[in-house]
Amino acid sequence: MENIRIQEGFNAQKLIVLPDHIIKDYAQHPLIRPLHLTDIGYFPLAQHHYRERPQGSAAYIIIYCISGEGWYQVQGQKTQLLQKGSAVVIPAGMAHEYASSSKRPWSIYWWHMKGENVADFFSGSNGACEPIPVPVEKSLKIVELFDECYELLQKGYSLNHIIYVSQLACLLAAILSFSQLQPLTRHQQRQSHDIDRSVKFMTEHLEQNLSLKELAAESNLSIPHFTHMFKKKTGYSPIDYYLRLKVQLACQHLDLTDHSIKEISHRLGFQDPYYFSRLFKKIMGLSPSEYRNTHKG
Repeated sequence: MENIRIQEGFNAQKLIVLPDHIIKDYAQHPLIRPLHLTDIGYFPLAQHHYRERPQGSAAYIIIYCISGEGWYQVQGQKTQLLQKGSAVVIPAGMAHEYASSSKRPWSIYWWHMKGENVADFFSGSNGACEPIPVPVEKSLKIVELFDECYELLQKGYSLNHIIYVSQLACLLAAILSFSQLQPLTRHQQRQSHDIDRSVKFMTEHLEQNLSLKELAAESNLSIPHFTHMFKKKTGYSPIDYYLRLKVQLACQHLDLTDHSIKEISHRLGFQDPYYFSRLFKKIMGLSPSEYRNTHKG
C-alpha cells in the first residue's frame, strides 16, 4: 500500500501565512522586532500529515498537540513521540521531519515565529527538542491565544493587528518556557500539586501563624522533602514565602484602608509591630509608613 503523506489540506483546518512584504514592512517596529508570527495554523485529525525540511526552517516552529499523537525527529536524533497535552519547539535552521500517527492522528495547533530575540524567548529549547508537557490549566489559554491571533489576522494585516499578535506570541513563548520548568513525572506532578495546595493553604490563613510542620502536613510531605520541593518550585523557603504573602496583603491594607500599622500587623498575626515593620522594609525596601505615603497608580 502506498505511504500517503500530506502537508496540509485537512477538513476544517485553519491556516494563515503572512505575506513576505507585510513581514518586511513591519518587522523593524520596536514592538514587533523582538518576536513575531509568520505562519499560524490548526490541523484537526490530520491523518497522513507529514512534513520534512532537510535544511530546517527560517523560523522557529511550535507545535502543540491537543489530541491523538504523532512523532518528530530533529537533526537526525532519536525520534520523539508528541502526545496530547504536549508541545515541541523546533529552533530555526535545524533539519527536521514530523508526522501524525496513522492509527491515532493528531490534532495540532502550530506557529512559525521569527524575531531578533526569538532565540532568547525559547532559550530553554536545546538541541534535543524534548516534548514540553503543558499544564492542564495552561492548555485552554494556548488555544485561546491561537483563536485570538487567527481571528484578528483574518480581519486584515494592519500594523495594529500585527503588533497585537506579536505580543500574544510573546505570551505563548512565556507559557512554554514556564512549562519546561515544570516536573515531568507523574510523581513529580503530584508533588507540584501538593506545593500548589500548600500555597493556597497559606493564602487562606494569612491572619494566622502557620508553622513549617503544619504546612508540610497539609502537603502530606515530610518537613525536609517539603522544604526542598517548595524551594525548588518557588525559589523561597516555605516560611519566607508565607511571610512575603503576608506583606503582600499588608500592602493592600495600607493602600485601601486607614487602619494603623499596629492594627494591620495584629490582623496579620504579628504580635510585635516593630518586627512587622522591620520585615516589611526588608521585603519591600520601604517602611510601612513610607509605603503608605508613596503615590501609586
